[in-house]
Amino acid sequence: MSDSTKRFGIARRGFLGTAPLLAPVLTKSFARTTESPTSQQHKGITGVGAIRVGHYTDARRPTGCTVILFDHGAVAGVDVRGSAPGTRETDLLNPINTVQKVNAILLSGGSAFGLDAATGVMRYLEERRLGFRVGSLVVPIVPAAILFDLGVGDPGVRPDASSGYAACKAASSASVAEGNVGAGAGATVGKLFGTRYAMKSGLGTACVSIGATGIKMGAIVAVNAVGDVYETNTETILAGARAQDGRAFRNSMRQIMNGYAVEARKGENTTIGVVATNAVLNKSETTKVAQMAHDGLARTIRPVHTLFDGDTIFAAATGITGIRADAGILGAIAAEVMAQAVNRAVLSATGIPGYPAHRDVAS
Repeated sequence: MSDSTKRFGIARRGFLGTAPLLAPVLTKSFARTTESPTSQQHKGITGVGAIRVGHYTDARRPTGCTVILFDHGAVAGVDVRGSAPGTRETDLLNPINTVQKVNAILLSGGSAFGLDAATGVMRYLEERRLGFRVGSLVVPIVPAAILFDLGVGDPGVRPDASSGYAACKAASSASVAEGNVGAGAGATVGKLFGTRYAMKSGLGTACVSIGATGIKMGAIVAVNAVGDVYETNTETILAGARAQDGRAFRNSMRQIMNGYAVEARKGENTTIGVVATNAVLNKSETTKVAQMAHDGLARTIRPVHTLFDGDTIFAAATGITGIRADAGILGAIAAEVMAQAVNRAVLSATGIPGYPAHRDVAS
């Protein structure tokens, strides 16, 4: 048994021998590789290829939106776990429904008002004749999710159609800006005991190459959680509800386990993101990857998927490698990459009045 097959906890025969029941996994080249998933030179999700990302940031509040453009379209799925979501075109992603590819995915601040930014994304794509063809017309397919950041600054300032269009114009395949930008501009975390103890969060992104297979997995996420954010695979809190002194952490889970009452309000939080791969997947498979990517939130945000949050993750497969892949393996990797992106969101954030960032309280 090779090192690589050991690493995924399954013998080569079992890994490759179930092709009649499962897709032909990650191809023989994956089974031969002796490399573990390694970090890309940091571009973030654009490192997957055929993906451009653009931000619009309105510093007056702050707030903003982030668009992920797929140059050749992408098969996509979605999984909504939080109980207070704000979304657009998620029904279309159901595997039983007709449209097979999306042209873009939008992440936005501004609560439900921010969904208007998707109109600007549609206008940008329509001008370029990109979308689902209906006779002589094209209808751009733009699923979207929003987070609530109206409590930070003037709630009358929120992303609109012009914001979405501007984000598209700014889109690039270069390294993705992180922190207080785009959908993460007004994001905060650690709000179970009131916003006076909360901290600034933001937007983060990450990407890995899977050994020598040629397959890549990326993630981008705006972290606006009610809970605390932990360093991946450790018990170290990076950002969360602060104690009375404003510097130490309360440890929200310990507090609620001890019976402390919470002050959070429903619908004012949410972590929204996208995972993307260059492998070939169908809609059912991308939906499974989206489901498994939520494990990355569970590893880094505590509590998560609450009545106060609207946590939503999209998954997309550009298929540009032509390599079919096992959705279960890619889902497991997506969770790891999403966890990295969540950490980067809080580590790259900059404090604003009333909301210190990790760099302000770290010892």
